Amino acid sequence: MTDLSDIFAKLEVRMEDITPAAASTFKAEGSFDEPQAAIRFMLAGNATVTLRSAQTNARFTFRIRASEDGRIHFVSLLNGPDNETAYAYFGYIRRGVFFHGGAKAKVGADAPSAKAFSWSWMKLSQNTMPPKLEIWHEGRCGRCARKLTVPESVASGFGPECAGKM
Repeated sequence: MTDLSDIFAKLEVRMEDITPAAASTFKAEGSFDEPQAAIRFMLAGNATVTLRSAQTNARFTFRIRASEDGRIHFVSLLNGPDNETAYAYFGYIRRGVFFHGGAKAKVGADAPSAKAFSWSWMKLSQNTMPPKLEIWHEGRCGRCARKLTVPESVASGFGPECAGKM
């Protein structure tokens, strides 16, 4: 009979053994590595995403909500301590194009957060995932906002029921 510790020792992966090239093949749960997957999540109707620059480590969190008819998606920036309610409207997405909200916007078009979202949306719309951009969801379904618990759901950003409706 084989000792279980020997089996586990053979399966163990030490962090120092993972080269940068090998590490890049691991997809972090809750992040997107394909532009269409990120767009699909962001336009699901009830999404919260964080954009992070791997170069500068700057990050901004956005909430994207669909209108009742689903034709317009309103974009708000997390700008306070309460992760549930401290969002300020600054723009909308219509027919796949992001527009700054003008006079109704609580965040100026020249704010770093607004520029980051606008640039990121433009790149994603061009089917490009910038190598220095990370897009994270918060562990809630992009459509219904329920907490995700199944590993496959966490990876995709959609619960099993909502995934079938998307």
